[in-house]
Amino acid sequence: MVNIDRIKELYPLHWLVWNNDHVELNSLLSTNQHNKEQHDNRGRTPLMLAVTLGYKESIQVLLDNDVNVYTENKDGWSVVQEATGTGNPEILQIVLARRDYQRHCNRVDGIPELLQKLKQAPDFYVEMKWEFTSWVPLASRMCPSDTYKVYKQGSNVRIDTTLLGFDHTNWQRGNLSYVFKGQNDGATMMEVDHETRRVYVEHMKLIDDENVQLMAPSEEGILARLTNPIVTTYVDTDKISFERNKAGLWGWRSDKSEVINGHECKVFSASNVELITKTRLEHLSDADKNIARSARTPLQSFLGIAEQQQEENSGATSSEEFSHIGNPSNITPEEYFDPDFELNGRDIGRPKEVTTKIQKFRATLWLSEDYPLSLQEQIMPIVDLMAISSTHFAKLKDFIQMQLPSGFPVKIEIPLFHVLNARITFGNIFGMDQEVEHVKKIQDGTRTVCVVDDICFDAPVGYAKLGALDRTQFSIEEEDDLLQFAIQQSLLEAGSEKDEVDIWEALRAQKPSRPTTPNMATDEERQLQRAIQESLELYQARVEFRDDGDSHRTTNNQDESSIEDTAEQLRIALRLSEQQQIEDEQRRLLEEETFRQVLELSLTDK
Repeated sequence: MVNIDRIKELYPLHWLVWNNDHVELNSLLSTNQHNKEQHDNRGRTPLMLAVTLGYKESIQVLLDNDVNVYTENKDGWSVVQEATGTGNPEILQIVLARRDYQRHCNRVDGIPELLQKLKQAPDFYVEMKWEFTSWVPLASRMCPSDTYKVYKQGSNVRIDTTLLGFDHTNWQRGNLSYVFKGQNDGATMMEVDHETRRVYVEHMKLIDDENVQLMAPSEEGILARLTNPIVTTYVDTDKISFERNKAGLWGWRSDKSEVINGHECKVFSASNVELITKTRLEHLSDADKNIARSARTPLQSFLGIAEQQQEENSGATSSEEFSHIGNPSNITPEEYFDPDFELNGRDIGRPKEVTTKIQKFRATLWLSEDYPLSLQEQIMPIVDLMAISSTHFAKLKDFIQMQLPSGFPVKIEIPLFHVLNARITFGNIFGMDQEVEHVKKIQDGTRTVCVVDDICFDAPVGYAKLGALDRTQFSIEEEDDLLQFAIQQSLLEAGSEKDEVDIWEALRAQKPSRPTTPNMATDEERQLQRAIQESLELYQARVEFRDDGDSHRTTNNQDESSIEDTAEQLRIALRLSEQQQIEDEQRRLLEEETFRQVLELSLTDK
């Protein structure tokens, strides 16, 4: 067991935070002799430790000394999420204000640097087609597509888009251009709204540290966070491996290639892609917890079969009981700071109520060796620019920052959420396939050079110019939340027969390996689909009867009996279908073995 002196020596800032000695903490930080971002043996920085313990005074001192608010603990929770988990609106308010301030500073610092990187790279024009797809047909109907048109000239970038965001159940359409112009002393960003003929101009300037409260969130925003579950969705890249897709029959296969927009591409699959969704409820009142837990339709509950669900409950009983308790498990500092001491599920901070859902996907890549763009020099700075304010680009950035196989990813398909994929395809490079106004291509020997006119980066004539503060922007978290809400609402809608959920897609949580045409469905699958539909209809009827009161109790009992009968039909259908799958697999293996023997005999005869 480590002693106090050893703790002070190893973790001087953490020790002062542990004791909420904010006066001495401020004094020690002012010397700049210690690492403000040091992680303790439990994976927490001094700020993360202060937030988890709920020590507002130490949090304020650390924030005033410019510690990083974007840090995460070993479980992947951010400082803002941990601040929400405390249930303390004051702590959440100061953390959010500093987070948004740092985001603004990073943006101001980062964009000129990105534009300077782009200045060194050849100019280009390219179109990125975004298609949002789902293995759930009901969700697929709600998913739009969009084409981002990207112009690059020197240190100037323009990106055109028509998909703006989400408004309740509707995907918002518009016609916007984002223009980034690099200058020697900074950068200017313009948001051009072609429908309202307005241009919002923002000169990238730092806000003084004294004015950080200008970034303070609204009371409504704080309340919304404290009355809703904490949700994080991310792709676990630790286990991902890339493998070349094969084409051909049985065991004699060649590497698969496809032509995408005129370019020969190798096809790769990224296996072991795990999409992880974690939900926390410990900060909610009992009423809000009940709402959060019951906010699932019968269809969503059924789709839950496809999820590996893990419950983590540290024993919290209500949000009020632990609203301001920093160490309810009474962990001593000697225990906490000893790397060899097992806490056996105990931890500091309010006990967490966490639900983890894990789903496995296969991402797909189409890679070209002769594409005229450089992923790292030309495309990644564009993705970095858009990732500042777009959650979709942020997820794309996370994926392509991995060690991809060689070649340019002309087409990428990645999961965004547990029912939604994004498919990104690069095309019309340099306007070669379809002419683009103000974009020219010049043949220079064996290579093609792109020339983009200056007018592409100017505010259109006749448009009104306004300041950046006059426009409404969604944060990354708000856009993420709205997207998930749009998906949820799409699942609530009843679909026609052709929109019925394919049971094998739901059970496997992936796209089917076979065509989904009606004549491919077996009798067992059709029987299973009917059983599911009947059980959902009876479930809804049961809920409606229950709401009517005791007078329908007898009918409810009959309905429950019918539901049990339907459930039994469902189990029988599942067993029949599993048996059919096993027989099909055995038949396929026998055919492969027979074919192999015939081929060997034919080779021997020669």
